[in-house]
Amino acid sequence: MSLLQIAEPGQSRVKEACATRAVGIDLGTTNSLVAVVEDGQPVVLRGEDGAALLPSVVAYGAGGEVVVGAAARAAAAERPRDTIASVKRFVGRSAADVAAFRALVPYDIVDDQRVMRFRVAGGREVTPVEVSAEILKAAVLRAERTLGPVQRAVITVPAYFDDAQRQATRDAGRLAGLEVMRLLAEPTAAALAYGLDQGSTGRYAVYDLGGGTFDISILELHQGVFKVVATGGDTALGGDDIDRALAGRLLAADDSDPSRVQRALDEARAAKHRLSDSPTTLMRHGGREVPLSRKDLAEVMRPWLDKTARAVKRALKDAEIDRDQLDGVILVGGSTKSPVVREFVAELFGRPPLSELDPEEVVALGAAAQAHLLSGGASDLVLLDVIPLSLGIETMGGVVEKLIPRNSTIPARATQTFTTYSDKQTGFDLHVVQGERETVAGNRSLARFTLRGLPPMPAGIARVEIRFEVDADGLLRVSAEELVTGIRAEVEVKPSYGLTDEEVERMLLDSYEHAEDDLKARQLLSERIEAQRIVAATRSAMESDPELLTDEVRVAIDRAMSALESAAAGDDHRAIHRAIEALDQASHPFAEARMNRAVRAAVRGRGVDELAAELGEEG
Repeated sequence: MSLLQIAEPGQSRVKEACATRAVGIDLGTTNSLVAVVEDGQPVVLRGEDGAALLPSVVAYGAGGEVVVGAAARAAAAERPRDTIASVKRFVGRSAADVAAFRALVPYDIVDDQRVMRFRVAGGREVTPVEVSAEILKAAVLRAERTLGPVQRAVITVPAYFDDAQRQATRDAGRLAGLEVMRLLAEPTAAALAYGLDQGSTGRYAVYDLGGGTFDISILELHQGVFKVVATGGDTALGGDDIDRALAGRLLAADDSDPSRVQRALDEARAAKHRLSDSPTTLMRHGGREVPLSRKDLAEVMRPWLDKTARAVKRALKDAEIDRDQLDGVILVGGSTKSPVVREFVAELFGRPPLSELDPEEVVALGAAAQAHLLSGGASDLVLLDVIPLSLGIETMGGVVEKLIPRNSTIPARATQTFTTYSDKQTGFDLHVVQGERETVAGNRSLARFTLRGLPPMPAGIARVEIRFEVDADGLLRVSAEELVTGIRAEVEVKPSYGLTDEEVERMLLDSYEHAEDDLKARQLLSERIEAQRIVAATRSAMESDPELLTDEVRVAIDRAMSALESAAAGDDHRAIHRAIEALDQASHPFAEARMNRAVRAAVRGRGVDELAAELGEEG
């Protein structure tokens, strides 16, 4: 349990900038792209086959060979266990985190590993970070055919990626030999691309439905400033879910053969794409033909689209606007090419979405624009991204003090000063948490560290400044410094796995549904802690100066302390507060006697003139 209590609040935020040249990489669930600014405009770089999309698929051979892209995707049906697709869904996760959907994929996932691994050909074990690095290497190779050596990149991530998922993405970039200059939220990248293309101003919603993730962001664009005012989404919701649902229509209920499952997924994906140009199609698999219409597709997609609608409504509420106050809706992600999705989005927002830029390319274009800016390119743009979930510290009683609230602009910095709760306390156990609930139990633990070596001081004398710093990538560093002694400790938050989509969803829903209960719980904990402190301090004073107590006052204080302890054992914070006030009133004569004695001791043997001089008065 933490022994921190709040001393005095304080918070500030800072911006940061850097200047290095880089390409922009959209590291997607289904496909990835790389782009660069040429002659002042971002352009997507194409492969030798002329395709802009690089399939985010990696195939491993028994001899250690690695194949990435379209060739790897072609190998998936024959070697599904050795061919990893949609790895973005596994980045920053543990094996336990993916238990809910591991049965839906053919991969051999190694159990009992804190850091999840896939077992592929030749018995080799690879992590999602290593798989992602291979995709990034292939993207860099594509860029180098046009640009020469490439060492720096801006890489996009879903806005809802937590610290673990962001850190894993950054590590993948480093493993690929890149200096990752910025992790840029995908919806923000899309808005950046549209701002460059049209010089737009106003409020925009970015609806990003890709292969494996969904994001919704509300942005304000004004005079070159791109500010994210609210964000939400789901890190495990996308076109992959639709593909699996459609593939289920082609497979027998007990069909678990990896090769047949992969072929069914490929055919389902192809049929879904055909429905973008035709109202009906046939899915063919294993001698079976299953008709599929856009109406059928809409029925299959509806549960997932409804989940996106809930996230959209929360984001609009957080931004404190309604849909009619938006100036436009930007589509991002390959799944938004479907007429079914576009019709749903038009109905959801009450207007047709913008479609000037290819939704599969728009994120890469925005990443290239940001890369150009960071590498010193001339631009009047300012990009202000936000933190998806609140960051805070545990204080006495398991209460969370939020230092940086969700939807705060990043880079961000916040400081707050705390003090000791107990006499002669020589250290602090610091617990960093993430989430929206008022108590630790309802949030996610991010890190723990200890500040040691403080000299023993009375409670309330030490002053510990806690500082949270979130960099432009959304990565967190926490430090603690005792201001009297200068003793310092810090931690860079690098969790080995992150929040599941269910946990993210639960955190936000719980924060709304239990806000009143959380407030009551926080008030109860605060009053109980104050009651414990006052009782302890009163008993200590009575033991130190018993001669100043009359029998009548002693009885009154004992009675009031007993009543306070009884109230503190209950669940009524108002009753505890009243009992604290009653003890304060009962102990007032005793406190007054102690104060009078202290004053007499201070002035004993000193003249009036001397005292007046100390008080700044003339004798």
